[in-house]
Amino acid sequence: MNVPRSEPTFRQSVDLMFNRAVALMDLSPGLEEKIRVCNSTYTVRFGVRLRGQIHTLTGYRSVHSEHMEPVKGGIRYAPTVNQDEVEALAALMTYKCALVEAPFGGSKGGLCIDPRDYEVHELELITRRFTYELAKRDLIHPAQNVPAPDMGTSEREMAWMADQYARMNTTDINARACVTGKPLNAGGIAGRIEATGRGVQYALREFFRHPADIAAARLSGTLDGKRVIVQGLGNVGYHAAKFLSQEDGCRVTAIIERDGAIFSEAGLNVDAVHDWIRRHGGVSGFPGAAFTPEGAALLEEECDILIPAAHEAVINLGNAHRIKAPLIIEAANGPITAGADDILREKGCVIIPDMYANAGGVTVSYFEWVKNLSHIRFGRMQRRQEESRHQLIIDELERLSADTGVGWTLSPDFKSKYLRGADELELVRSGLDDTMRIAYQSMREVWHDRADVTDLRTAAYLVSIDKVAASYRAKGL
Repeated sequence: MNVPRSEPTFRQSVDLMFNRAVALMDLSPGLEEKIRVCNSTYTVRFGVRLRGQIHTLTGYRSVHSEHMEPVKGGIRYAPTVNQDEVEALAALMTYKCALVEAPFGGSKGGLCIDPRDYEVHELELITRRFTYELAKRDLIHPAQNVPAPDMGTSEREMAWMADQYARMNTTDINARACVTGKPLNAGGIAGRIEATGRGVQYALREFFRHPADIAAARLSGTLDGKRVIVQGLGNVGYHAAKFLSQEDGCRVTAIIERDGAIFSEAGLNVDAVHDWIRRHGGVSGFPGAAFTPEGAALLEEECDILIPAAHEAVINLGNAHRIKAPLIIEAANGPITAGADDILREKGCVIIPDMYANAGGVTVSYFEWVKNLSHIRFGRMQRRQEESRHQLIIDELERLSADTGVGWTLSPDFKSKYLRGADELELVRSGLDDTMRIAYQSMREVWHDRADVTDLRTAAYLVSIDKVAASYRAKGL
């Protein structure tokens, strides 16, 4: 992607947005600086013997803020990983956790590799060695630093990391809590894979509950029928698009991928496109849709909601003027640069910011961490007791009907739904929905109540920085 030379870097964008917010706050210069800077970054260069020779790889783990511990943040595998990017993402994690009231500080990690260049067994060797390098410095630890999947990693890598940590800490009863995003059979939690995409859906649902916010985006009505363009059909983009189209009636008119983009005014079948990408490596050739190799051009098409769900800086000074979407929700981290953000706000575009919009992942990671520490799955103690209490009510209602001769019966659909106690997945979704609602309300309150706050991103920074500052003050800083 050719980003204009005058464009601020991702880290500079995060700092610019931080500065915009703190200018509206009453923080002492010392506390402001303490919150802004990254506490520490560890750079590791380790060797792995692959294909008959030693390969030296470079990785990072950055800790932005330890106002709460453990610190939390994903590990990404990408050839573009660098220290500035990792530190910027760690800062975003601090603010994100504070905004959604997950009791973590912010951290981030990365390994400078393209995972597509390696076989599965080679990736396992690399991941285990990287884990060893981090764990022996307590940069993976259930009480100090808890990674999760990010771009280029998945539950597979998290399972390898958790196993490697457990091998190094054989008496740690909480070893499984050293990472989140693990497979279910390795200590994971139901709903974690879908969590970030589900959080995007819940964020949009909450936005559309507020008429004033809908009007600010020059939209009307509900999510039903809204035209959506999704950039990036990875884990986050796929689940967000799938849930919005299947459960909320949205019409996904365009999907942008590495090899180009496909478009259909009637709407695309998200599952079919996802399956096509899995089998063919891209969207080219997908039947029933128009294809263009110039995928980025479709960011500029008419739609109601634009969901950038892949890389940083896809909306920048070079294309921001041409973006037509009245509402953008940042499913990726940093998809809109600081310069583009200014342009879009001047145009009247409403942006639901990344630190809130993609917080579903860390929220459900928090639930997984709690599950690992408690050593019991959610719902195990109360589910059947809940069903028994509901059965008492149903039995009594049916007895009253029979005794009085009224002759009414409960509809089977209601009865089956009411009698089913909540399992872990339902409880996780409930907790995520509650978290996204409360966090959005805290942002919109600042957005609407303060004349000097004109956008949700600034509101999000104000809410989160204020919470971090309160934590530091409580520590005596």
